[in-house]
Amino acid sequence: MELREEIRQEMALLRERIPDVDGSVVCSVDGLTLASDLGRDIAAEQTGALSSALLALSRRMTDMAGKGTFEETLISGTNGYTACYAAGPKIVLTVLARPGTNLGLLRLEGRKTAARLAAITSRISITQ
Repeated sequence: MELREEIRQEMALLRERIPDVDGSVVCSVDGLTLASDLGRDIAAEQTGALSSALLALSRRMTDMAGKGTFEETLISGTNGYTACYAAGPKIVLTVLARPGTNLGLLRLEGRKTAARLAAITSRISITQ
């Protein structure tokens, strides 16, 4: 199975497990979008680029503060949440969710999905 198809399957499972998810994007650490299920109103390429930058800043802050290995960044806005997860050393998972989302569930399922994406991308070339 192709890399992008496996990633899309994981994104679909995440959406099934968390009904308040509006969409997600998976990109490489350099901002190349690998897969997206964002709505038409949201630009996947820009979201991927911002996710890559956010991951770099979050990793740097975590390291500088001596807090171990980066796992996630959660952004709370008036219209919902954006969660960014490291999915291994080369991949970023960004999830957009509605207001009222169960944040415990989002964090749990986001981390599980990121771990599965890391496993997928560790055995398949990202350039597919």
